[in-house]
Amino acid sequence: MNTLFLLFFLIYLVGLLILTFLFSRKMKSVEDFFLASRNLSAILVTLTLSASWFGATSTLVSVDEAFEKGISSFWVIGMPTILTVLILGIFFSKPVRKFPIISLPDLVEIRYGKLVRNVSALLILWYMIMLTASQMVALGLFLKKFLGTEYVLSLAIGTAIVLLYSTFGGFRSVVLTDVFQFFLLSIGIFVLLIFLFNISDFSQTISIASSLGKKHYLNFFFDMKKNLLITLSFTLAWTISPIAWQRIHAAQDERKAQRGMFFCAIIFTILYSIVVIIGMLSLPLFSHRTENPVLSELISTKLGIVFGGFLFVAICAAIMSTMDTAINTGALTITRDFYQRYFAFNRIKGIIAIGRISTIFVGLIAFLVATQFQSILKTLGLSSEIMAEGLFIPGVAMVFMKRYYPLAALLSLILGGGFSFTSFLSEVNIIPLNLPSWPFSLPYGLILSLTGFLMGIIIERGFLSRKLTEKRQ
Repeated sequence: MNTLFLLFFLIYLVGLLILTFLFSRKMKSVEDFFLASRNLSAILVTLTLSASWFGATSTLVSVDEAFEKGISSFWVIGMPTILTVLILGIFFSKPVRKFPIISLPDLVEIRYGKLVRNVSALLILWYMIMLTASQMVALGLFLKKFLGTEYVLSLAIGTAIVLLYSTFGGFRSVVLTDVFQFFLLSIGIFVLLIFLFNISDFSQTISIASSLGKKHYLNFFFDMKKNLLITLSFTLAWTISPIAWQRIHAAQDERKAQRGMFFCAIIFTILYSIVVIIGMLSLPLFSHRTENPVLSELISTKLGIVFGGFLFVAICAAIMSTMDTAINTGALTITRDFYQRYFAFNRIKGIIAIGRISTIFVGLIAFLVATQFQSILKTLGLSSEIMAEGLFIPGVAMVFMKRYYPLAALLSLILGGGFSFTSFLSEVNIIPLNLPSWPFSLPYGLILSLTGFLMGIIIERGFLSRKLTEKRQ
């Protein structure tokens, strides 16, 4: 069985690499490598963003959550994803496109200055490393099940493949492979839904859920305290995420960026509904769950060689499409916000090589982080904390406020981002603190971030008031 899955995996990889090499173009600038020359249509914006967000968590974790908790699992990933693209389409696409920037920290410097830019760039880089690590954990666990390799070796195989095509073709390769992988996953999910409708039904699901004491299975508002915190954490983080902003800037114009976000909302509503239904319909099939994800059990025991192999490849595609995006955006931060600013200045020569080196660097650091975790949702949650608690408040303020307060932004980043990083160190037992675990840590980080921002405004206004008073005297 492992040999057959390996064969499917190799065929998929050959197709992926051929696609990358056939459609790659010569790149001369940072915009070519990281923004695909700002030439994406609304459909490509939709497909690449859908593929990058509908990844490991959406397929593996969301199905498991639906299997265990029922319809309320839609709040975990589905609801924040839909809310995020609607917020971006309605409120952010137009103002973000007005700024002549390549990376998110470019705008931070325009509004808050160089020091705040440097701090925000470090937070963004750490976020991308953690997001990449969450997908690596998923891929490592998934390949371990089907290829029969150890976790770290499975992790290394998946990382090497993504780095190969991401390093060679940059963001254009990421977009092309995202589209390819998105169609694979969509077809696999739709066919799996039809398959489950033929061998399971909701009456069985409800009956078994009741016998197992899952009275909440059809309660959409079950465990709302935790679900709302998760929804809030992901929505705040993804609204200010460089991944989405990168797609907005890679679009041909603001209208295409906006349409891409609205199309994403429709696609995500359909896909996450299907994922929840798949998880719930799987309940009658596995009365005694093993430690493996539900989708892994379906593939290995219910679907047969052909369809099982196809879905195996589709899940791999979902994981890698999110991983390549996070790596590419992290590399953009290193190239644009550190190398160009402090070593190359405005020179273009050699910048593509630096982009490729940065891509490898982000992948390797994320690989080291992934060796310390084997929980996809926990790793993803820790990554979302960084953006939600560190950058959301000053990030939204720099887009919509008429006056800008550098000290407020700096204090907000330090307090909120510092708390999220401390939470991470606590989670991996590097520092002996008994902090609330994610998502219950979110309110504390947000309060600290908001407190820092308000303190900064008060201090800066007081300083300006004193200067005005001195001038009048």
